[in-house]
Amino acid sequence: MISATCRFHSRGGIKHAHGGKQFRGDRLSITVVKDTGRKSSRFAVIVSKKVLKSAVGRNRIRRRIYEVIRLELPEIKGQHDVLVSVFSKDVKDMPYHDLKYLLVGLFKQAELY
Repeated sequence: MISATCRFHSRGGIKHAHGGKQFRGDRLSITVVKDTGRKSSRFAVIVSKKVLKSAVGRNRIRRRIYEVIRLELPEIKGQHDVLVSVFSKDVKDMPYHDLKYLLVGLFKQAELY
């Protein structure tokens, strides 16, 4: 899990980030807002009930994505608000390296590195 300073703490912050630039892949997308008023980037992972009915499965997807973000956090330059939206339940069972490849590809596309 990433530290509390790198996570969103209210829905108001997430609503602010919805106005950002979106980068979409086949299973997930990211929305990025440049935020210069903070000391570190913030991240949120959104998995809707339409994607997966089970709360256990949704939480597993969140934990897996937060782990990739935690390991990639030192490489991210600048301060950004980033929302990761999941569109496919396949993310739950996909191998770690494939998930990392998808997420890092979107981060590179958004020029976070």
